[in-house]
Amino acid sequence: MPSEVAAISPFVDKLMLLMRKCGCVSGAESDVEIALREALANAMIHGNHENRRKRVYVRCRCNLEEISIAVKDEGRGFDINKLPDPTASENTRSVHGRGIYLMKSLMDEVRFEESGGNG
Repeated sequence: MPSEVAAISPFVDKLMLLMRKCGCVSGAESDVEIALREALANAMIHGNHENRRKRVYVRCRCNLEEISIAVKDEGRGFDINKLPDPTASENTRSVHGRGIYLMKSLMDEVRFEESGGNG
């Protein structure tokens, strides 16, 4: 998908509908949906710097026991250990910096590859 923030909601809505039809998720907005929105926003904004020529790639696999979603951007990557702690008192008023923390809180497992475009 193109690195356009406006493309996130239509894409996520369609993917979540498909996953609901397959029985992978149930109910209204789920933790999976929130984490996916955060991952896509991070890939587009921080990874690809909203460069419309760069793409974000999504791979999804689900069954009744597990959902696996990989998001890859065309950015240079980042060092997960150098991100500020969003729960630290000096960062609590920041308008950014909570996406990865939120994803880790909502999902059983979140991994980042060390190559460019952390997936």
